Amino acid sequence: MQEYIIDAHNKTPREVNQEIKKSAKKNDKIIIKNPNAMHYIAAGLTEPIEVLIDGSAGYFAGTMIHGAKIHINGNAGWFPGDNMTEGELIIDGSAGDGVGQGIYGGTVVVKRDAGSRTGEIMKEGNIIIGGNSGFMSGLFMMGGRIIVLGNISDDAGESIIRGAIYVKGKIKSLGKNAKIEEINEEDEKELKEILNSQGFDLTDTDYKDFKKIIPRSKRPFYGKESEEG
Repeated sequence: MQEYIIDAHNKTPREVNQEIKKSAKKNDKIIIKNPNAMHYIAAGLTEPIEVLIDGSAGYFAGTMIHGAKIHINGNAGWFPGDNMTEGELIIDGSAGDGVGQGIYGGTVVVKRDAGSRTGEIMKEGNIIIGGNSGFMSGLFMMGGRIIVLGNISDDAGESIIRGAIYVKGKIKSLGKNAKIEEINEEDEKELKEILNSQGFDLTDTDYKDFKKIIPRSKRPFYGKESEEG
C-alpha cells in the first residue's frame, strides 16, 4: 500500500484539500498530521482512497465525499459527512451537531456522543452513534437508518418522513410525526450485520433492548394524514 503524508500545520484548508486531491490519484492512503481541528478537511473528495486524519477535525469534515474512506483519530465539529453520497466516515471520539446531515448514501460512525440534529434531512445510508445523540435527531429524515447505542434526547424523529431510528437506550421524547414500535427479527438481523461490520460487539440481549422510531403518517403536512401501515 502506497501512503502519502500531509502535514497540515500552518496550511489553509484550501491548501490541504488541494494536496489531498492531487495525491489521491497516485496513492492508496493519505495520512494528515497536525490537523488542529481544521474545517472542511477532505471536502468534495471523490477518489476511492483511505484518509487518516491523525487528530481532531473541525466543521464539515468529509463533506460531499463520494467513495472515500475517512477515519478521524479524534473528535469532529459540526456536520461531519454532510451530503456525502458514497463512502465511509469513522470518528473515534465525539462529534458536534448535524452528523451525516443530508447524506445520500454511505456510512457515518461516531464512536462516542453526537450533538443535536443527527441525520437531519438524510435520504439514505447509515449513521451509527456509539453513545448518546442530541435533540431533534432525525429531523425531516427522508430515508436510511440512524442507530443510537446510547440515549436520544428531546423531539427524536421530529417531522420524520421516511427511514427509521433505532435506539438502544432511553428516548426522552418524540417529535411531531414520530412513533415507536418494537423491532422485528428482520430489523434485528440488519442491526447485527451493520454493527458487527463496524466492530460493535453487542450481545443478543442487547439487541432486544432496541426500539424503532418511524413515521406516524405518510402525509404529515398535506391534507388528511394517513397512518403508516
